[in-house]
Amino acid sequence: MESTNESAVIVGSGIVGIACAHYLMKHGFDVTVIEQSSIASECSHGNLGLVCPSHVLPLTEPAAIGTAIKSFFDPNAPFRVKPRLSPAFCNWMWQFARRCNRRQMLEAASHLKSILDSSMIEYRKIISEQSLDCEWHDSGLLHVLETNSGMRDFAETDKLLADQFGVVAQRIEGKDLPEFDPAFKPGLAGAFYYEGDAFVRPDLLNLRWYRNLKRNGVTFIEDCKLSAVEKKAGQIKSLQTSQGTLKADRFVFATGAWSAQLSSHLDCRIPVEPGKGYSVTMDPPDLCPKHPMLFPEHNVGVTPFNDGYRLGSMMEFIGFDTSIPERRIRQLRESAKPYLIEPFTEQIQDTWYGWRPMTWDSLPIIGRVPRLENAYLATGHNMLGLSLAAATGKLIAEIIQEQPTHIDSSAFSPERF
Repeated sequence: MESTNESAVIVGSGIVGIACAHYLMKHGFDVTVIEQSSIASECSHGNLGLVCPSHVLPLTEPAAIGTAIKSFFDPNAPFRVKPRLSPAFCNWMWQFARRCNRRQMLEAASHLKSILDSSMIEYRKIISEQSLDCEWHDSGLLHVLETNSGMRDFAETDKLLADQFGVVAQRIEGKDLPEFDPAFKPGLAGAFYYEGDAFVRPDLLNLRWYRNLKRNGVTFIEDCKLSAVEKKAGQIKSLQTSQGTLKADRFVFATGAWSAQLSSHLDCRIPVEPGKGYSVTMDPPDLCPKHPMLFPEHNVGVTPFNDGYRLGSMMEFIGFDTSIPERRIRQLRESAKPYLIEPFTEQIQDTWYGWRPMTWDSLPIIGRVPRLENAYLATGHNMLGLSLAAATGKLIAEIIQEQPTHIDSSAFSPERF
């Protein structure tokens, strides 16, 4: 561990905040993490746990805006936008729509490729060095297609990934799927298997990592709500919180979907919208899949944990809605039926919702706040917060220390807004 006399406060204890704490602690900073609720809750708790370098294509792909418009009239659409009279949201959607073209999709994907690959390398080091018992599995990720037309469409995506980014999948024909994994129903069109992906039990990763950091001197303060940011001469001097005043040399804001609410405090634009997702975790079925998988035609994913079985997905732009409609949980269960012999069980362990921090260009926001010398953003990771967290933490530590970054981080800078 390096030595420094500097201190840092990190606002937000999700997986990104934890990763930032790890790398700053590693470089000798005196680190305090504050959390408005409990450690590693929200999106860091109930997601599918995928660490997926294959996910290089952004949400801003050419067909996305048409899908969004159609969803205005379908409350059950797995990708749904609910129109609302908010100038900020209307601007966000306009900026998003402008980027739904092939050129900008490929440009965003090239930046995502570099940070995804970096994050996988960093995760492997962390899991090994920290001895994190978090159900890490190098078992790849399947994209399973029910119909022949779905198979043809995804084959084009697979070719694009291979040709443009060197992300290569193993194609599995439908007749071979039951041999690959006996949990599959016969008669499916096929699948594409990305062997370089992994998955983890996200709540265990957060818990084990947090406990290690705490043992190594990182301070965590729960139920600590940020109320004001005290600034002077282009720097943050202190944070006013529900548990008193906090002072530090550096301040990192890893506040996920709530980040836009900090715009006035930090004197910068933070165009993050909450993209709501759901999951239901059950006892594993007797014939449980061996691999995590996504069903692109139904926009649902499956992750098999050691003692649990999770169905999750959906993307709803409906603001900070806190409900868990039964129809959405039922939709998750029903969507798995065409693919699996035992798609769900009745022993439910948990139902969950979370808000993903969505940016209009599908890229995270990582870097120094333009008008504040000692403030930094680590947010806007869209649907890839878990996958991108490790590399984000490393970048934040490099940027704070004014070191050359290990990958080009200019595309993630807050200054782009």
